[in-house]
Amino acid sequence: MYVSTKRYSHERGYSIAYRQHLADSHCRFIHGYSLAFDFEFESKELDIRNWVCDFGGFSTLKDFLDEHFDHTLLVAQDDPELEFFREIDLRGLAQVREVAKTGCEGLAEFLFEWMNEIWMPDNGYGDRVFCRKVRVYETPTNSAWVEFNRHDWRLYLMQQENSMEAREGIAEGGLE
Repeated sequence: MYVSTKRYSHERGYSIAYRQHLADSHCRFIHGYSLAFDFEFESKELDIRNWVCDFGGFSTLKDFLDEHFDHTLLVAQDDPELEFFREIDLRGLAQVREVAKTGCEGLAEFLFEWMNEIWMPDNGYGDRVFCRKVRVYETPTNSAWVEFNRHDWRLYLMQQENSMEAREGIAEGGLE
């Protein structure tokens, strides 16, 4: 197995703010970080140039990171103040980005899924390369990551889909 990594360090300046609205601690308040990201790619074979990935072709990844994490306010979709945050976005007071979950773990999960389900196919990697790990750093000493092999990732997605279908069935009155 060949492995390569791509890092966007704290010096890059991905300055974000968010809050953990479910926290009992001071983390429930809006606070900021300069995030860093590590992406780890694997392939059983190298391409014609003897590479796992063409790092020169990562501009679309950088653009995505810029759009979501460069001077933005990340708000969880279940935050009870979501409408307030949408309003300050509309007023031009913040660049609000809605995410399923705030925090390193939630952002790593968001990026992991985006990388494998959207970015890899859109950038010509097909089934040859898999992004097996995404790590998000809040600080040089605090980080979290999501890591799957390709098989376990597919199983996870199927479980999520089955769980969603079950919830929809319950909501429609399908299960008593």
